[in-house]
Amino acid sequence: MVTARGDHVDLVRAVRLSGPLALTFGDEPVDLVIRDGRLADAAPTGVLPPSGLVLDGEGRRVVAGLWDHHVHTVQWALNADRVQLGEVHSAAEAARVMGDADALADGRRVGAGMRDALWADAPSLTLLDERTGGRPTYLINADVHSVWLNSAAFQREGFAPTEDGMLREEDAFEISRRLNAADDLTADAAVLRAGERAAARGITGLVDFDMAWNAQAWRRRADAGFAAHRVEFAFYAADLPRAIAEGLRTGEELPGTNGLVHVGPLKLITDGSLGTRTAACSHAYDDDVTNFGVLTIDPDRLRDLLTQATASGIDAAVHAIGDRAVASALDAFTYTQARGTIEHAQLVRHADLARFARLGVVASVQPEHAVDDRDMVGSLWQHQRALSHPLASLFAAGIPVRFGSDAPVAPLDPWTTIAAAVHRTADEREPWQPAERVGVASALRASSRHGDTDLEIGGAADLVLCGADPLTADRAELSRMPVAATLLRGSLTHVE
Repeated sequence: MVTARGDHVDLVRAVRLSGPLALTFGDEPVDLVIRDGRLADAAPTGVLPPSGLVLDGEGRRVVAGLWDHHVHTVQWALNADRVQLGEVHSAAEAARVMGDADALADGRRVGAGMRDALWADAPSLTLLDERTGGRPTYLINADVHSVWLNSAAFQREGFAPTEDGMLREEDAFEISRRLNAADDLTADAAVLRAGERAAARGITGLVDFDMAWNAQAWRRRADAGFAAHRVEFAFYAADLPRAIAEGLRTGEELPGTNGLVHVGPLKLITDGSLGTRTAACSHAYDDDVTNFGVLTIDPDRLRDLLTQATASGIDAAVHAIGDRAVASALDAFTYTQARGTIEHAQLVRHADLARFARLGVVASVQPEHAVDDRDMVGSLWQHQRALSHPLASLFAAGIPVRFGSDAPVAPLDPWTTIAAAVHRTADEREPWQPAERVGVASALRASSRHGDTDLEIGGAADLVLCGADPLTADRAELSRMPVAATLLRGSLTHVE
C-alpha cells in the first residue's frame, strides 16, 4: 500500500470512474494502470495482474485532476499571514481589528478580504488613523481593486492621502504589488506551502495571474523541486514586448521546468469590480446615479494589444466584469480574431451570449463570486438589465467554460467552487438565481484542465481520488469533499 507523498503509483485499484470512460465500465470497480505518467490501461478490478506500487481506491470515485484557472499565486500564498477581514461587518470594526493586530516582520499591518460595499458606515482616513496610530496599516478589499490605508501607510508608499483613505484600481494594484514583493526565499517558501494545501484539495494545475514577470520565479521554483501541480503563468501589458522578444508562445513549455510550467496568456484588465463600484456597466450603480464604472483600457488600445499578442502566438485573458467591458472585449476579439478568455464576465448582455459562442471565446468564471456577491448585487446592481453572474446560461449558449477562484478573492478550493456552481448558495438561504445552477458533471469538467479534460486511456495520470461520491453528495459534503489522494503524472502529491 502506498502511503507517502512523492511515491509513483503503478496501479490504482478498485475505483469507480467518471466522465466518458465510465460509459465503458459502468459504475463497477476498475483498476487503472499508470505508465510513464499516463493512463495506460483500465480493466475491471482483478483482471489485470498487479505490479509495482499499488494505491487501493477502495471503491471510491476518481475524477480528472482539478484546475483553478484564475489564481494570484504569491498574493494567495502570502494571504495566510494577513489579518482576515471577511467576517468584519463595519468600517469601525475593521479599524479596531487592525489596531489590535500584530505587525508583520517588516513593521506593516496588512489585512485582507474586507467588503466595504456591505458596510453601513464608510471608511475614512481619520477613523483608521485613530485606531492604528503611526504604524503603516493596509486593508485590502476582497476584490483587490481598492485598498484602505492610514496616514503612515500613505507616507511610507509616497502617495498623497485621500479623505476616505482609499486607493482604487491602478493605485491599489501598485500597493498590492509592493505588499507582495517578498524576497525570493520568503515568496517561494509560501508558494511551496500553498501548493501542498492546494494538492490536498485535489488541485493538479492552476493559471497564475500574479502582477509580476514570473518566468524566472517559476524556473527557480522548479529548480528547487517544486512539484505540487502544473502551472500556466500569465503576464501583463507592460511585459508584452519582453514576452515577444523572448519568443514566448502560449501553451509552450517553459524550458527547465520538467514539463510542469507552460506559458499562459497576456492578462488585460479592462474595467474595475463590483465591490469597488468600478466595473463598467450600462446602467448606474444603485448608490450613485452618476457612476457607471470605468473602462480602464480604451477600446482602440485593447484592439492594438490583442493584435500584437495574436501576431506573436499569445492568447489573451481579458478581465471584464461589467456588461460594457464584456461587450468591449468581445468587440476586440471580433476585430482581431484573437484566442483566449474573458475573465469573470459577471454582467453579460443577453445578446452577447451568442457572440461569445460564435467567437469561441472562453468564459473563465468564478462560481464562488455569485455566492459572495449576491448581497452586493441586490444593493448595487438592481437596475442593471444584463445577466448577473450567469453560469447555466453560458453552458446553454455553447460557450466554453472554465472555473477558478480568483484566489485570494475566494478560497482556492475547487470543491467550494464546484458546490457554488451546483447549488448557488453557501448557507441556509435558498439558491440565488436557481436557473443558473449547473450539474455536478458539468462543474467537474469545467474544473478540469482548460475545462475540457476527461479521464482517458493515453491521457495524463492527473487524478483525484474522492473521499465521498461527488455525484451524489449534498451541498455541505460537496463543498468539504474529503480528498483521499491526488496524483500528478502518476505521482502522489497528497495522500491521506
